[in-house]
Amino acid sequence: MADKPKRPLSAYMLWLNSARESIKRENPGIKVTEVAKRGGELWRAMKDKSEWEAKAAKAKDDYDRAVKEFEANGGGGGAANGGAKKRAKPVKKASKKSKKDESDEDDDDESE
Repeated sequence: MADKPKRPLSAYMLWLNSARESIKRENPGIKVTEVAKRGGELWRAMKDKSEWEAKAAKAKDDYDRAVKEFEANGGGGGAANGGAKKRAKPVKKASKKSKKDESDEDDDDESE
């Protein structure tokens, strides 16, 4: 069975992938982290992002279609199990909260 489709890239990531080489050319010897930093600066300064936002929207539509197709072909079982694991984490946090509530109750007992 095929793996679940990967999430689509954001408009920024699509743009950065296309702009990365030109950023490197303009800044020879630049570090990878600096390329990302410079890319962020250029992206924030960019006025018209509609081209990249449209590409990102199309990528998201393609992704949504691929996920529906994946789930229709029986791939949903694995995704449901993964979702259940993710839901289990907040439950642990809730138990920590209840311990805190218990300690608050203990504080109340002491004040009496």
